[in-house]
Amino acid sequence: MRRVLMRSAHNAMQGADRQSWHYGPGFDAVRAGEQHDALARLVTASGAEIEWIEDNGDGLADSVFTHDPSLMTDEGAVILSMGKALRMPETDLHAAAYERLGIPVLGRIAAPGQVEGGDCVWLDAKTLAVGRGVRTNQEGIQQLANILGRIGVTVYGYDLPLWQGEEACLHLMSVISPLADDLALVYSPLLPAPFWQELTARGITLVEGDAAEFSASNGLSLNVLPTKPREVIAVGGFPKTKAAMEAAGCTVATFEADALCIACEGGPTCLTRPILRQ
Repeated sequence: MRRVLMRSAHNAMQGADRQSWHYGPGFDAVRAGEQHDALARLVTASGAEIEWIEDNGDGLADSVFTHDPSLMTDEGAVILSMGKALRMPETDLHAAAYERLGIPVLGRIAAPGQVEGGDCVWLDAKTLAVGRGVRTNQEGIQQLANILGRIGVTVYGYDLPLWQGEEACLHLMSVISPLADDLALVYSPLLPAPFWQELTARGITLVEGDAAEFSASNGLSLNVLPTKPREVIAVGGFPKTKAAMEAAGCTVATFEADALCIACEGGPTCLTRPILRQ
């Protein structure tokens, strides 16, 4: 990971109404900002350059989760369409960032299509898996397939379970985090069966996240950010999942994230939008 889009939690989350944004009781805006700073330091230490999206006091608390409003390909970005209504204005922030950075935009998902970046998992440079659930619909997947088809990318949709309800956030990346091209951390009870079959057919080794830690964290124990093959950043406090990754040959850096990630349903992957990997 060489370059990544991020947005500071200090101002974006200041004054956020916990109930409106569906944040848990552990949410604390000041501590969330401090924990976001700790993540940014780990990202920088990995060798990646952070491109900050300007914080202009727009009150978009969830905009710190920069993974979701856009998708990056080898040819340019796709502006997505958010399934959470409060997050819909975030896509314009990403479009403006790409214009500023000189990154071409290949297309944009239009209503009634919905696709969130957390539902998108690259299987290889020309194959994208997309979770179909409460945040991403079939119309959005079809539009994305049409856009990416022009650059030779094939898109496959996989149905996700409802799990904890419509208001909760279950993305495809809630149940899988790639650790390397041939290695992934998974919570297999919630993996779509055809997706599991595709992963195993490709020879991808699946590391099982600890079930109790997955439940205790509302899935955030599984949300890890690969900065290099087998080098990842994870939420602290989940030693069994960390040990499972280390046993598979990974180096795992952690940060305290109870007020930011656990409370707000978004881990280090959600808090970053990689825009260049080499």
